[in-house]
Amino acid sequence: MQEKELIPHLFRTEYSKIVAVLCKLFGIGYMSVAEDIASDTFLIAAETWGLKGLPENPTAWLYKVSRNKAIDFLRRHQLYKEKIEPHIKNDAASAEDNTIINLSAQNIQDSQLQMMFAICHPSITTEAQIGLSLNILCGFGAEEIADAFLSNKETIYKRLQRAKEKLRTEKVAIELPPPHEINNRMNAVLTTLYLLFSEGYYSSSQNTTLRKDLCVEAMRLTLMLVDNGPTNTPAANALLSLMCFHASRFDARLNSNGDIILYEDQDENLWNTELIDKGKFYLSQSSHGQQVSRYHLEAAIAFWHTQKKDTEEKWENILQLYNRLLQTHYSPIAALNRTYALSKANGKAAAITEAEKLQQLKDNHLYHVLLGNLYTGVDTNKATAHFQIAVQLAKTAADKAVINKSMEKIRAEQQ
Repeated sequence: MQEKELIPHLFRTEYSKIVAVLCKLFGIGYMSVAEDIASDTFLIAAETWGLKGLPENPTAWLYKVSRNKAIDFLRRHQLYKEKIEPHIKNDAASAEDNTIINLSAQNIQDSQLQMMFAICHPSITTEAQIGLSLNILCGFGAEEIADAFLSNKETIYKRLQRAKEKLRTEKVAIELPPPHEINNRMNAVLTTLYLLFSEGYYSSSQNTTLRKDLCVEAMRLTLMLVDNGPTNTPAANALLSLMCFHASRFDARLNSNGDIILYEDQDENLWNTELIDKGKFYLSQSSHGQQVSRYHLEAAIAFWHTQKKDTEEKWENILQLYNRLLQTHYSPIAALNRTYALSKANGKAAAITEAEKLQQLKDNHLYHVLLGNLYTGVDTNKATAHFQIAVQLAKTAADKAVINKSMEKIRAEQQ
């Protein structure tokens, strides 16, 4: 890999690791210092590698430079007395390099895991938690986050700064909660990761690479929870299972032009069987324990969607899972999805009756897309009317293109 390609790659993979370790060392109040040190490290890398060529071990080079810059900062700051001097015995350099500023794989993972819980602190909003997770844990810049949220760079930058300041004033500790509090704090962490993955999987952004990156990062952070004893909960396994099942169909959801391919039209050969198998494994792991979370139910629904063949068993299982999900975690969109399953299990007439009760979604294009599909073959005029409303409400060209194809199909069948 050439230097021009390597540095962006390493920035995405190593920047967040360096920030997490230094932030844990300095404290949450010095997050900006940790970010500056990491950024300066990559700036030096770009300048040095461009002149002298790539070092033998680029990652180790980055760690060494960031470690040295961190030591310089500590020496110039009161933190030196608090963080360094108590550990110095006979060999100061060894203590500083190998113990205090520890960039070992294990400490990196521990620091990122602890940072995850700090970022998902209840003192900041869910949007801020997602934004900070992308920024601090995944190495995304404000511009990339703005693209993901269909916002602008200035708004995202201000949101990130307010969130960081709030964490600083609240003096949030970068640590795992005590064992008896893990489950309570895990809810916020899992919600953030769930929304992070959803932002990639269902994003309106046209940047396909970015969308995949969001999903990959959400899966990486969730795997980190599963690989750590105290946070390896059934709900975390269920969430990772859900992500694997959804991610397995990622490449089949878009054609070469970036147009959306509906589930029933997807090429099953493009589904990632390795991810499906991993999804099954984590779903099995999630079965330990007494509580059934929303992630268990959604993962089970996603599993049945990896069974392409339409069978009575498949749609009846999906319908019953949605019934349970709505009883415990109601949402209008879940109700809408349940109606589609109802149409497959019990027929369109029953589904239309249920769908038309969801009036709170009348300003959502998906509501009218569903009714358009349900009325197709039943009442052409109503189907067309709902598709026309859906086109007006849809926000992206990709969504509008899918809806227009449905209307073209109706017109073709009438000729």
